[in-house]
Amino acid sequence: MIQRATAVLSLLLAACAPLPTLTRAPDGILHDELFAAPARPVDAGQVFALSEAMKKYAREELASQQYKGARQVLIDAVSHGQLKLEYDSVMTRNAAEAFEAKAGNCLSLVIMTAAFAKAMNIEVQYNSALFGDQWSRDSNVYFLNGHVNVTLGKRPQDPKVLYDQAELMTVDFLPGSDIRGFRSVPVGEDTIVAMFMNNRAAEALVRGKLDDAYWLAREGIRQSPEYWAAYNTLGVVYLRHGNPELAEPVFRRVLQSDPSNTRALANLALTLGRLGRDADAAAVDRQLARVEGDAPFHNFTAGLAAMEAGDFKGARNLFRKEARRAPEYHEFHFWLGLAELRLGNIDEARNEFSLALEASTTPRDHDLYASKLARLSTLHR
Repeated sequence: MIQRATAVLSLLLAACAPLPTLTRAPDGILHDELFAAPARPVDAGQVFALSEAMKKYAREELASQQYKGARQVLIDAVSHGQLKLEYDSVMTRNAAEAFEAKAGNCLSLVIMTAAFAKAMNIEVQYNSALFGDQWSRDSNVYFLNGHVNVTLGKRPQDPKVLYDQAELMTVDFLPGSDIRGFRSVPVGEDTIVAMFMNNRAAEALVRGKLDDAYWLAREGIRQSPEYWAAYNTLGVVYLRHGNPELAEPVFRRVLQSDPSNTRALANLALTLGRLGRDADAAAVDRQLARVEGDAPFHNFTAGLAAMEAGDFKGARNLFRKEARRAPEYHEFHFWLGLAELRLGNIDEARNEFSLALEASTTPRDHDLYASKLARLSTLHR
């Protein structure tokens, strides 16, 4: 079971199976009076807005290649290195910020691509990928990560090129994995904007910016009232703000739509515990255990405790279980490498640090794992 000291957030997830369509947040969910104004205005209109630098790039670089067809020009720019984009999950950027940084997570890069596509009159379809739960963590907050990509249509007036093109082409920015075989479902632009706001809210939470997190989650709900991940984030904001009595109806609203939503169940159990309703919390914990089995990071947390106790063999076995469950998550390989290193297994440690480096999604993690590998290389000189 997820320990009660931990909140669970959702990133980039498509809406759960809906109840009758919502056009606004349910009554009693929002409490603006408790929160100060955000540090920066929360403006959904800026998510896809082109900066002057983007307009110049479209005018001077993309327009000069129109003989290939607008869609192919854009695909070449974002997929074949012309923009020299890097995957970076450290923050969610809007279109202009992603273009300036030449980096972003999958949502940021999809938004930037779509912004150019709309300016070039290219049809856009957003997709949310359906694959097993992918978890990560930051500052004792656990995230259930989703994934989005973008499909570009071909305009009827596009010129013919030397070969036939498919009517639809999907651009995907998923790092380190083969995307073939992933099923996906189309989502509307309102959901993409809600995802953006929810991601920004989660990032604000990690930084302790509760006022910012509230207004961002609120805007996510306003943009897409059936995007349940934003409700989950809102409930966590209330918990962190010291208002568990306000968090409970938010999590229960999510569970009305999706009774098996593990994030809402975990957070509801935490909320009930904060309210002193231990019997109710235990009942929700049992429901969560039936739905989920071992909680994400259960073996990882136990492995950390084993490392601290000096039981490096036991830690290695626990980290191996997590690495088998989620082989694409860098931190499992990193700690498995540390355990192998403490056991004197240099080659095994080097292999795990290499896997961690390959799976890293931020410059900070990349540099950490690269430095570990560099130090190991000196041991055999």
